[in-house]
Amino acid sequence: QVQLVESGGGLVQAGGSLRLSCATSLRTFSRRALAWFRQPPGSEREFVAAIRWSGGSTYYDSVKGRFTISRDGAKNTMYLQMNSLKPEDTAVYYCAATDPRWVPDIPDTPSAYDYWGQGTQVTVSS
Repeated sequence: QVQLVESGGGLVQAGGSLRLSCATSLRTFSRRALAWFRQPPGSEREFVAAIRWSGGSTYYDSVKGRFTISRDGAKNTMYLQMNSLKPEDTAVYYCAATDPRWVPDIPDTPSAYDYWGQGTQVTVSS
């Protein structure tokens, strides 16, 4: 059974930084897309960032230049470095992964992902 476990969330002041980690039980990241989504209070889950197994990445416009997604295949772990945090970044953050398959573009919709973590809360105070 595939497991994804997020950590690193917490309370931070605006302008601060956090690094989220997602430890996975996936044996390989090969041919998978890995992503971070978030769900703000009272809102639907939204895309944050994704990275293809080969290294290409894509970001939600509002986090470009502030967030960086990365992965360490040797540790089966993915990361989200979040800098210059804003109160509107407050949300539960989820990591997700696809089954191994080729896709022409890095997917940015929840339905494209097969495995999910339980979420970690990020709260940014003003």
